[in-house]
Amino acid sequence: MASTTPRSALSPENLGLLEAVARLGSMAAAARELGMVPSALTYRVRQIEDALDVLLFDRSARRAQLTPAGAELLRSGQYLLDELDAVAQRVKRVATGWEPQLTIAADAIISHATQFELCEAFYATGAPTRLKLRAETLSGTMEALQSGQADLALGVFADISLPEIQTAPLGPLRFVYAVAPHHPLAAVEHPLCDDDLRHHRAVAVADSTVRGAGQTHNLLPGQEVLTVPTMRHKLEAQLRGMGGGFLPQPLAQPYITAGLLVVKTMAQRPNHTIRLAYAWRRPRSAADTGQALRWWLDQLQHPTTRTALLENHHVG
Repeated sequence: MASTTPRSALSPENLGLLEAVARLGSMAAAARELGMVPSALTYRVRQIEDALDVLLFDRSARRAQLTPAGAELLRSGQYLLDELDAVAQRVKRVATGWEPQLTIAADAIISHATQFELCEAFYATGAPTRLKLRAETLSGTMEALQSGQADLALGVFADISLPEIQTAPLGPLRFVYAVAPHHPLAAVEHPLCDDDLRHHRAVAVADSTVRGAGQTHNLLPGQEVLTVPTMRHKLEAQLRGMGGGFLPQPLAQPYITAGLLVVKTMAQRPNHTIRLAYAWRRPRSAADTGQALRWWLDQLQHPTTRTALLENHHVG
């Protein structure tokens, strides 16, 4: 087999052969354990070395000693063998109804802390499904689900009605208009009207959609806008006095309590509550719902979980 390639040289059988030589300290001893003729084993080792263009064993000593390259090969080889075993186990478990991967698209208003708590609980089940989290905003959250880039969407608008999409209530979320204490609008004593807002920069979270212009909310014609990628960026910008805007009350409340944000009463666009939902693609039958998605949907049936996804923005 003079044409042995580096990839074929790293077969599980060859890695096991090299491990036996390193562990037993001689080609002859390894050959006995493996039930091979010593000359055949020596030939196989030479083939592997030729394919990789490295020397794996130092033959000058009385025992077959690994070179640094040989030691690295065995270390990495053990990782490859472990991965092969893991893949075999994962394939067996996927065959029982577990998805290879579950992608969850979460809107910028969803609590990161609660998402990770749910991920930890999911991993604790020993499920073979890999998780992938996507950060989306506004219409981009539903778009990820509709386009097949996500299997579950958290934080979509509750009034969405599409034949291929199934939704369930996540809960209400109240928004308040807030500015930093040193922002000019903080000192205005009357309820803010559009004319007050128009002369000051608004901070807005960008819609993550890749189709069309996306959605915008509470922005006035001609108003200067600072557009940021996430709700956390929006909070940071408003804490710095770089602009004003509506923030989810659970996210803003600690800063309001600490005096770092001031809530303003609005004359024409009062502080408001929106109703949110979670969504997934409608299965053809109950049997078509994978085990991983079913687990997440079961967790979302608990009111405490839904509330935490909307309100638990502050760890500790």
